[in-house]
Amino acid sequence: MLTRTPWLTWLFIAPALLIIAVLMYYPMVGTVIESFYSTSFINPNPRFVGLEVYRAVFGDGAFGRIVLNSILWTVGVVFLQNLLGFLAALLLNQRLPGQALMRSLVLLPWVLPGVVAAILWRFMYDPQLGLINSFLISLGGHGIPWLADASTALASTIIAAVWKGFPFSTVVYLAALQNVDEEQIEAAIIDGAGAVRRLFDIVIPAVKEIIAINLVLTAILTFNYFDMIWVLTRGGPQNATHIFPTKIYELGFGQFRFGEAATYGVVSILLLGVLIPLYFLIQARGRRVEA
Repeated sequence: MLTRTPWLTWLFIAPALLIIAVLMYYPMVGTVIESFYSTSFINPNPRFVGLEVYRAVFGDGAFGRIVLNSILWTVGVVFLQNLLGFLAALLLNQRLPGQALMRSLVLLPWVLPGVVAAILWRFMYDPQLGLINSFLISLGGHGIPWLADASTALASTIIAAVWKGFPFSTVVYLAALQNVDEEQIEAAIIDGAGAVRRLFDIVIPAVKEIIAINLVLTAILTFNYFDMIWVLTRGGPQNATHIFPTKIYELGFGQFRFGEAATYGVVSILLLGVLIPLYFLIQARGRRVEA
């Protein structure tokens, strides 16, 4: 019946399309329009300047640093989070004593609110009372200002974000591993294949679609991750940890430079525009393979 009356199909999905348009696309269009206006705390009235805001942002030395930080942050967190999550899933997929308890405990970092996790790591990185420096001093070393030194701040935030996010990848990969054909694994064992050979010849090929989707999904989520960096460093020191979300927040809500904040938002949307179609492409390819 629906094929004969396509207007009825559009009638049913119209409420959902309206909600998506109001909550997602209207703010996005508003952001693009805002990027052509100049505003400041002293002069809050928007003034149309065309591409002048883009020229100012691209000409600022901080822009290149923020782009580089965003790339390093996203690649570092995604790679380590997926690697650690996959290894944890392999371990939790084995028949071990206390398996249910371990599966529950591994979720603790994930269920913590991002702000709480960031505060926890901020205490651990404290140069005077932090657990990490206390451990280094007990070994005969010296304390390191992890979050106050530009050479270590970004790496420190990446480690904290990996700890917070790897349980998500663990859950995804654990579900995928439980669908791997046990008969193929048993046949490989009979043929004398070792654990490493079974991993690369059977397990990984069986879950490669899930790995690809999770890589893209975690990249999108990580690129937009705000809580951890803002609570730990607020983008400092000297822009060493500023990424697009923190810079947008600082410009828009800290300095009331909404035009520049909108410009950074437009650039971040364009960068994410590469990942989002890739995510849907992998999903569509997976559905074609299953069919």
